[in-house]
Parts: sequence; C-alpha cells; structure tokens
Amino acid sequence: MTAPTPKPSVSEREARQVAEAAREQDWRKPSFAKELFLGRFRLDLIHPHPMPPPEDALRGEEFLARLRAFCETKIDSARIEREARIPDETIKGLKELGALGMKIDTKYGGLGLTQVYYNKALALVGSASPAIGALLSAHQSIGVPQPLKIFGTQEQKDAFLPRCATTDITAFLLTEPDVGSDPARLATTAVPDGDHYVLDGVKLWTTNGVVADLLVVMARVPKSEGHRGGITAFVVEADSEGVTVENRNAFMGLRGLENGVTRFHQVRVPAANRIGPEGAGLKIALTTLNTGRLSLPAMCVGAGKWCLKIAREWSGAREQWGKPVAHHEAVGAKISFIAATTFALEAVLDLSSQMADEDRNDIRIEAALAKLYGSEMAWLMADELVQIRGGRGFETAESLAARGERAVPAEQILRDLRINRIFEGSTEIMHLLIAREAVDAHLKVAGDLIDPDKTLSDKAKAGARAGGFYARWLPKLVTGPGQLPRSYAEFHPPGHADLSGHLRYVERGARKLARSTFYAMSRWQGKMETKQGFLGRVVDIGAELFAMSAACVRAELLRTTEDHGREAYQLADVFCRQSRIRVEELFARLWTNTDELDRKVVRGVLSGTYTWLEAGVIDPSGDGAWIAEAVPGPSKRDNVHRPIH
Repeated sequence: MTAPTPKPSVSEREARQVAEAAREQDWRKPSFAKELFLGRFRLDLIHPHPMPPPEDALRGEEFLARLRAFCETKIDSARIEREARIPDETIKGLKELGALGMKIDTKYGGLGLTQVYYNKALALVGSASPAIGALLSAHQSIGVPQPLKIFGTQEQKDAFLPRCATTDITAFLLTEPDVGSDPARLATTAVPDGDHYVLDGVKLWTTNGVVADLLVVMARVPKSEGHRGGITAFVVEADSEGVTVENRNAFMGLRGLENGVTRFHQVRVPAANRIGPEGAGLKIALTTLNTGRLSLPAMCVGAGKWCLKIAREWSGAREQWGKPVAHHEAVGAKISFIAATTFALEAVLDLSSQMADEDRNDIRIEAALAKLYGSEMAWLMADELVQIRGGRGFETAESLAARGERAVPAEQILRDLRINRIFEGSTEIMHLLIAREAVDAHLKVAGDLIDPDKTLSDKAKAGARAGGFYARWLPKLVTGPGQLPRSYAEFHPPGHADLSGHLRYVERGARKLARSTFYAMSRWQGKMETKQGFLGRVVDIGAELFAMSAACVRAELLRTTEDHGREAYQLADVFCRQSRIRVEELFARLWTNTDELDRKVVRGVLSGTYTWLEAGVIDPSGDGAWIAEAVPGPSKRDNVHRPIH
C-alpha cells in the first residue's frame, strides 16, 4: 500500500481544467435556456406547458395528502428550533411514511414520485420544518440514491436502494476544510489495496453526516499501474472502522440540521462500492446536481407561499393611520412583490421539474437558473416579510408567544433561507457555472482563437470555423418576432391581462443579451472569464427572461385547465412588469458599473492601504486558524455519530 498523497497544489489554470473536464461536454437534447442565451426564443420547447401522466399525478396527490396529515400532527417546528434537533420519533415516522424513498423506484421499495411531486412534497414538509426539508433533500437529491440511479451498477442498486428507501439516511461528502468550490485541490485519498480502497482525509459540512448510515464520498485515487486515478465516488458504510464524526456543526439557521465534520482514517472500502470508473467523481457529482438542484428552489417556493400567507393575514389585521397597513402603498408594494414572485418561482420550478420528468430536454441550465433565482428571490421575500411585520418580524416566535401574540417565526425563516444562497453552489459559483454553459457554443467555434496554448495552425482553423458560425448567427440577432405587434397573440385572450407583450420583450431581450455577450467576447477575448461582474449580470438577465417565460406559460396553463386563469394572468403580468424593470437595470449595468474601480479598492484593502478605516472598533472574534488543519491520521475526538433506527 502506498502512502497517502499530499494535498495537491494547483494553479488557477489547472483548477479550471479539472472543472472543465468534469462538465458534460455535449448537448444531445434541446435546451430552452441555452437557446435563450444564444438569442433564440424557443417558446415551442416550453409551450404548451408539459403535464404529468394522470397516474403519476394521482400517486403524487395521494402521498401529499398523507404527508400533509403527518406535517400537521407529527412535526413540532418550534421544538426543533428550541432543541436544535429533529426528534428521533419524527424521523422514524418519516421513514414509516416512505418519505426517505420519494424519488426511489417502486421496485426498490420507494414511492417512485416524479420530480414534480417530489418537489411539491419538499415544499410542503419544508414549510413545516426547513430542517426536515433539508434532511430529506440531502438524502435523496445528492445522497446515495441519485448517483446510484444514474451511474450505479445493478448490483449496487439492489444492495443499497432498498435500504435508502426505507431505513437508511444518506449524505454526500465532497467539501473539505480547505476545499470548497475548487475540487482540484481535493485532499482526501483512496489508495487501491487489492480488492479494496483505503480512505484517508477529513470532510467538512457533511449535511446528514451526523445521523447518516450511508455516505457518498469523493476521494482522490493516486495514479498508478492499472489505475487511471483521479477524483472518484464511493459508497461508504458510515459505521465502518476508521470513520469518526468529530463535530456536529451549528449554524445561524436550520438549527435542526445534522451537519458535521467526518474523518476517515485507514477506512477500507470494497472496490465494488466505487460508483463509476476512477476519475469520474466530479462528473458524477455535477450530473447528480443537474436535477438535484431543483430540490432547493422547491423549498424556496414553499417559503414564498408561507410569506404571502403571513403578509396577507398580518397586513390586513394591523392598522396604522386609520386603515390596514396593506393599503399603504409602501407596504402594498412589498406584498405585490411577494405574491408575484411566488407565482413566478412556482412557474420556474414546475416547468423545470416537468421537463426533467419528460427527459426530452437538457435542463442543466434551467435547473441551475431555478436554484440561483429561487434562492435569491426567496431571501428577498423573507426580508420583506420581516419588514412588513416590523418589530414583530425581528422578535422570535417564542418571545411573541410568551407575551400572548401569535408565534410567527418570521425571523427564523430569514435565517433558515440564508444558506440557500450558499448551499449546492453559491450564487457567485452559479453565475460562473451558468455563464460557462451560456457561452459554450461560442467557445466551441472560437475557443482556440483565445487559447494561449494553441498553435497558429489551430487558431487559423478556429478562425475559419468562427467566421462561418458568426456569418450565419449574427444576422438573426437583428430582427425577430418580438418586433411584430401580433406575435404570441394567444397570450392575450379576451378579458385577461395582455401577456403577449411580455413574451415579445423576452424575445427581444434574448437577442440583445446574445449581442451583448458577443460584443464582450470580442472586446475581452481570453480575459472574458475574469469579468465575473459582467458574467453575473448576463446570467441574471437570463434568469429573469426565463422566469418571465415560465410565468406566462404557467398562466396560460391555468387559464385553460383550472379556475384561476384570470388571477394567474394578473400575477404573471405584474411579475413581468417588475422583472422588466430589473432587466433594464441589469442591461445598463453591463457597461456602466464600478467593476474596475472595485478591483482597485480590493487591491488596496488587501495591501493594508485602508487599515485606518478599521480603527475605533473591538473585534470579538476568538483565536484560532482561519481554516482548521485537516491532517490525515487517527481521530483524537469522540465520535458523535448517532444513527437513528
């Protein structure tokens, strides 16, 4: 057995190459969002709105009814917040209900719910307790079930999925104390030893790790004879010898989250537990997240619905200056924002989820946009709710109850939602990830032109390819249906708000966005990847255009299938008008911003130029390293692992 390899030291370029190698390279299916970033508004890919088969809807609704009854009678959210722990009996009840197996096929003992109904279930249970929503999501969206569903062998599925569906909680372990969104520096090793691998390393922020029975662990296999090496995924029994949960972490929100630090010391894992080939770990992780990310906006939708309910009830009951506060314009605008945005978030979620179920489209960008947009907008809605509630919004539910008022946990939902802008890819990382996919077509035809490692011959060939592509593509960005007054007329039925104008705006906006992206690539070329402010705004514009499209399509669906068509059209209209204001501001900020000045200030801050500005305060932080050392070796701490059986 060879000694564990030291922590990799990699350059920025090498880190980018690792991330690039892990992403899915080809587009074998159409993508609405990809086309949107290329200036092509493919409404036909999302309209008419896809619908689930009746049998899937029936099975989903039946489970939602059982889950609602459980949430109303068996989940004590205040107790979870007070004790910072989900009671064991609650988790056992969820197991008996089948909630661990919502997404697992019925042949393995699961419920076999579609993505649409899995998300509806998460929104429901997450509204009762965000900590429980996080537990179920981490278990099924990124834990053992999802990667095995896509990449596992039949033997692995037979061995592990029945356990995941009924009894065993799972966790996903990628992050390390000094490795976040830069997996090229992953230090945990898996050294081949006969028909086993030996794991050594430390993993941080292991959601569910404290109570998990099974783990998906990402570790680096050293390259050697017969082993291609690279970051690789393994299923690990949490009670294996050498596995120690060294700490249960505590956070500003999600106080019931069973998240910890897990150490592996000489942990022997059968080679049969390796998921996919060596070196495929990051690709497995990213592919798993393509649909796994949809669980997070599901709980954001649930939060939006709850915020709307509380805002409506409170602002109708609370009076100021002779009338309910809802009728004061400053408060009313906040309520309108919450209502319209909740409608749009649900539209984005349901559309993306139904497309995931149908599997006719590549939804990697749609799912990422849903995660990005949902997490940002849900946080804003919760913040507005706290403002609407005033001092009571800042007061805890327990304190409100103690003095005889309704125990509304507004400040708690603000704390609980904050992590969503960091979980499963921070907003900043999501901007870069989506931007990379958005410019993929450009890099495929012109990437060699700006690659310093390419030869003159390669650059000449790339120039010829790029010339042909842009000669065909650029003229199509000049005019389109968005400039024709009667386009999308079916979205202006009699007696309803006019949504056709918003779709024409989306079509024009998509072409403008594509032109802006092309101009930026021409201007900055190889430095484009460093313009993170610009790329973030491009992605945010795309997110707004996608949300507007989804809102309009959902409104038309509700008009033709349910009783709330007119109200849905009104909400979609208001949302689109609010969204268009944000889009116009983002377009303006593409070229008028302080990005360059900001970089200068940052250099000054880091060099100590402005330390005088920090005078006059006391830093209450404790002593200790900024990043804890994660030296491989045996654990020196008690094992706080507590499986729930």
